[in-house]
Amino acid sequence: MERTVDLLILGAGPAGLSAAIYAKRAGIDSIVIDETGMGGGQIVNTYEVDNYPGLLHINGFDMGMKFKEHATELGAEFADEAVTKVSKENDIIIVETASDTYKAKALIIATGATHKELGVKGESELRGMGVSYCATCDGAFFRNKVTAVVGGGDVALEDALFLARVCSKVYLIHRRDEFRGAKVLSDKVKETENIEILYDSRINEINGEEQVESITVENIKTGAVDNKEVNGVFIAVGMKPVTGLFKDVVDLDEVGYIKAGEDGVTSTEGIFVAGDCRTKKLRQVITAASDGANAVTSVTEYLLKK
Repeated sequence: MERTVDLLILGAGPAGLSAAIYAKRAGIDSIVIDETGMGGGQIVNTYEVDNYPGLLHINGFDMGMKFKEHATELGAEFADEAVTKVSKENDIIIVETASDTYKAKALIIATGATHKELGVKGESELRGMGVSYCATCDGAFFRNKVTAVVGGGDVALEDALFLARVCSKVYLIHRRDEFRGAKVLSDKVKETENIEILYDSRINEINGEEQVESITVENIKTGAVDNKEVNGVFIAVGMKPVTGLFKDVVDLDEVGYIKAGEDGVTSTEGIFVAGDCRTKKLRQVITAASDGANAVTSVTEYLLKK
């Protein structure tokens, strides 16, 4: 089957759904393509969201479903398919799936990014039950508790400092004997009394039944293994943008994020980007939703010129 519309939106996380809402309100003929068939993006795996204005203490899954419900009630159209190829011929964007071909005057890429995982036992089982990948999202739930941060870059150092303000103790676990992050951050971490640094160490297992209870930590130089009682584990070992399909159609940075500013305009005319897969400082639900609105504003301006 072949379909032609004004706008295609790839991804149904907060950025894609925000774009869908703004596109419908602007009267732009559009389709959202998302392989999950559910929508909501990464937020559906978050136990509770406490930093989105007006939606206090909302479950992440419920929040994602509210976003999709809003788009659906406005008449947004969804195609539950996995994209296999994206290309551009003259002024037409072509998106292919296993069974269909979609053509459009404009494209918004909102495929997001995924957190790199440790790949240890207990990580996936306890995700959302003490295992988190976002200290600014979930740190407040661990007030006066003991947590661990894994990583050695700027994000891990910032997470440790952020958590130290609310937690009774923070273990900072790094596999090397020095940090990769900025010196000003590492110096501040070392000066913070309730942060204990475990150099040359890695987590072998995250333990707990209904909630994180402890971590098994190994010193990779000595082989010594120790159990640390913790209530939460924050994993900050990097992100992976979901942009592999687009490397030949838009410019990416050295990590793989699509180069674009707040307006979502990429290096290729007619292709825009929103959410966690674009170059930006802060990747949160609220900034993803903002990106979707901004990208549609840019799309509207672009289509008016055609």
